[in-house]
Amino acid sequence: MEIFNAFFLKACCAIGAGLCMGIGAIGPAIGEGNAVGKALEGMARQPEAAGTLRTNMIVGCAITETTGIYALLISILILFATNA
Repeated sequence: MEIFNAFFLKACCAIGAGLCMGIGAIGPAIGEGNAVGKALEGMARQPEAAGTLRTNMIVGCAITETTGIYALLISILILFATNA
C-alpha cells in the first residue's frame, strides 16, 4: 500500500506541475500578445514615436514574462522537491 501512495503522490505532483504551467503560461502569453499588438498599432499610427514605444514594449514584455518564469520555477519545485 505504501508503494501505491508514493506513485499516487508522484502522479498528483505531475498533474499539479502541469496545471501550474498551463495556467501560469496563459497570462503572460495573452499579455505579451496584447502589448506587442498595441505597440505595433501605435508605431503604425505615429512612426516618429516608434523608438519610445519599442522600448516600453520590451520592458513591459520582460516584466510580463517573469510571471511565466515564476510558474516554471514553482512547477519544477513541485516535481523535484517532493519527499516521495
